[in-house]
Amino acid sequence: MSDTPITLTAGDAEATVLPGNGGRIGGLRVGGTELLRQGDRYGSFPMVPWCGRIRDGRFRDGADVHQMPLNSPPHAIHGTARDGVWRTARADATEAVLTHDLTAPWPYPGRVTQVIALAPDALTLTLSVETYESSFPAQVGWHPWFDRTLGGTCEGVRIAFEPAWQEERGADHLPTGRRIDPLPGPRDDCFGMPDGVDVTLTWPERLELRVTSREPWVVVYDEEDAAVCVEPQTGPPDGLNTHPRLVTPLEPLEAHTTWSWRRL
Repeated sequence: MSDTPITLTAGDAEATVLPGNGGRIGGLRVGGTELLRQGDRYGSFPMVPWCGRIRDGRFRDGADVHQMPLNSPPHAIHGTARDGVWRTARADATEAVLTHDLTAPWPYPGRVTQVIALAPDALTLTLSVETYESSFPAQVGWHPWFDRTLGGTCEGVRIAFEPAWQEERGADHLPTGRRIDPLPGPRDDCFGMPDGVDVTLTWPERLELRVTSREPWVVVYDEEDAAVCVEPQTGPPDGLNTHPRLVTPLEPLEAHTTWSWRRL
């Protein structure tokens, strides 16, 4: 099927899916109010086959060292799939299934499948990576850009969560390997939530949105005026080197996240 935009609707919720622009969600509207920052680089995009930064763009797989393009010098950032075209395998009024084949510069063949399912009060996202050839390390996650003020008509969003620890951030924006007590924002940091990601965003008197996932890692970014990011993922930044998850012909890598909301 084609890579043309897809519109999902459920109740008064509407999501725009953009297979031709990195498989991202270009918009999510609840009652006509847009929740995601607009623009070709924004919305919400899948991070595959790694999340966040890889130190110096290099990762090791056994004896082999692979170099990824330094698209955020001196590091490589957010995977390759957000820059590629995805194809629509199936779509109806409330659900879309997209696929993306991993190709160069990623050194291993594989296929990514993304399922985007909209309900009147929630959006559920699923990512899976599978291979029929060589096993390889990988990560998956999501990078949503939520509008800070919902169109500039409300008080700025509040972020609430209770992580067990924070990954200490070095001068190079990567974890040092030390776990510390969580620090106050502003943040561009990775946090551990061993019982699963659970973060609440509240736009006072407008909307409450809860981001949940069974995965134990989340990056929170709130250093910009226009938007904030809450990013569930299967490992921390530089995780291909420090916390790799292996994709094998018998065991794909799969993760889920749900954004659920209620009016205030």
